[in-house]
Formats: sequence, C-alpha cells, structure tokens
Amino acid sequence: MATRLVQHGHQVDVYNRMGKNVQDKKVDSNKKKIKNYKGIKIITIPTINKKGIDALIYSFFASIRVLFGKYDVIHYHAEGSCAMLWIPHLFRKRIIVTIHGLDWQRSKWGGFATKYIKFGEKLAVKYADEIIVLSKGVQKYFRETYNRDTHFIPNGVNKPTLREPKIIKEKYGLDENNYILFLARIVPEKGLHYLIDAFKQINTEKKLIIAGGASHTNDYLEKIKKMASEDDRIIMTGFVQGEELEELYSNCYLYCLPSDIEGMPLSLLEAMSYGRNCLVSNIEENTQIVGDYATIFEKGNIDDLKEKIEESLNKKKYISFESIQKYILNKYQWNDIIKETEKLYY
Repeated sequence: MATRLVQHGHQVDVYNRMGKNVQDKKVDSNKKKIKNYKGIKIITIPTINKKGIDALIYSFFASIRVLFGKYDVIHYHAEGSCAMLWIPHLFRKRIIVTIHGLDWQRSKWGGFATKYIKFGEKLAVKYADEIIVLSKGVQKYFRETYNRDTHFIPNGVNKPTLREPKIIKEKYGLDENNYILFLARIVPEKGLHYLIDAFKQINTEKKLIIAGGASHTNDYLEKIKKMASEDDRIIMTGFVQGEELEELYSNCYLYCLPSDIEGMPLSLLEAMSYGRNCLVSNIEENTQIVGDYATIFEKGNIDDLKEKIEESLNKKKYISFESIQKYILNKYQWNDIIKETEKLYY
C-alpha cells in the first residue's frame, strides 16, 4: 500500500520497530538499517526487546515522534498500537486506524497484555477519525459492541511469478504437487495441531510442510515440534521468505489454513493468487475470502478435516488453477484498495 501511495504522489513515512525478528533469528545477524525503500522514508524507533512491553514502549515513542512530522494523516495499524493514539489526538492530528483482527482474542496473550490490547481497541473507537476493518465480521462487531461505523477495506494481492522447485527440492526433496502446505505463524489460533492430528491418520505418500516461525509462543512451538517428529512425512522449514517462499506456494498440491481466529489471512490470499487449491476452516474471515473457490471444513473438527483432506487427495473436489487465480486477483486488486484508502485520507 505504501509504495503505491508514493506512486500516487504522496509523501509516506513508515515507522519501524527496532528489535529482534521474533520469527527468524537469522535475519538479525545480517540486518541493515534501511532508511528509504522505493520512495518511502523509514523511521526506526528503539524499544526494549522484552515480550509484552516492546510494542508498548515502541508505540509510545512513535506516537511522540509523529508530532514533529507535520503529517496530514497518521495511520495506526493493529489494536495494541492504538493504546497510544491519544497522544496525537491531544494535538488535533487526523488519525486513521486499521484493525487487522481482534487481537485480544489471540491465545498467545493473557492477563495484562489482553487488557492492554482491549484498551487500545476502545481508544480507537473513541478517538480515531476513521476506522478500517478487513472483514465483515469485525465490522459487525464494532457496530454491535460500540455502535461505531467502520470502513471495510480488505488487503490486496499481486499476481505472482510461478517458480519451479529448485531450492525446495535441494533442501527438502520436494517436487511439484507432492506436498500439502501450511504456511503461517506457528501460534495456537492457527490450528496447526488439528492439521497434524488429521494428517497422521491419512494414508498418503505426500508430505506435510510446515513453514513459519513462532511469535511469542515457544511452548506451543515445542509442542508442534514433538507432534511433527512422530511422523517422518512432516517437515518443518522454519521461517521462509524470498524465492524459497515463492517455490513453496508455486508447487504445493494443497494449501491448508485450519485457523480458529483470523483477521484477514494474507497467506491465504497469496496461496490463491498462485492458483493453489485451498482447504480452510469455516470461520467467516476465511470463507469471506475463498467464496466457492476452496474446500471448507468445520473449525476444530479433526474428523471433518481428515475427510476433506482425503477428498482433496482423491480429487473429489478439484478447482482449476486458472479459475482460482482469476477469481482472487479480480476480487482483491491493490489499485482499488488504494483508491478507497485515499478517499478516507482526503
């Protein structure tokens, strides 16, 4: 979104939280401080690398720093950051908030963190000039809970470059269509434990690839590693990006997202943009995206998940690459999303 706003003639500053990459520790060893990216000015704000307070400290200092920026609009992302938007509001700054999901529902948070995120949500309702939501379900929640109108503006997706299996063949022995892919953060609400339980019961030579890093959920990650170690068809890649990520999307037989909670899952949008058949839980945030172009199972129901995987493996429901890609690229075009966002800014 930011790069397209620059192309439309806007000056865009992006505030970046300094600290360790929670999903991929290797990134930190060769990380360079970037101050400009495709015309975007990047302002890095220091914080303390401690779970639970790093985001709090960052958003406080970032909210002070924006006061000196002479911005027409300040755009906050996610509920936790919104706990500090009272600062620019005091100085009569125009504020837009994007709620990516109801973050206080996520199981990795508890106690103070959950209350703090809910506090941020309430401040967004009270002080933001406009609120953007990524799903109709969250839009309904804000209307019913706070009688607050919001704007539904979803994420977009680009048409990707399809890649042959080179890196993934060398590293993991993967070929086109010989694996099922789970690609997301390894956190409880993504439902990965359901997928592993279901997969273990299926007689198939296809592998299950688990790609992603943990996010403040090391206990859950250890649980998943133990479950995965009990089946040699399951491979955990850790956090992936770049060409390796593109190869994983390009060549998977089936992409599976068995989530209990979502905001608007970018990984699902991306998998569909590659024309992949997808299997998702029946939560509204998933079904809203896929329409009739994916297979759906009952959330948390391992038996139903197993049955739907087997149906996909037997091609009882198989959707063509062309129809999936055409559907998703037409429905979630970045250019349309930028126009809607610009209207809100003006």
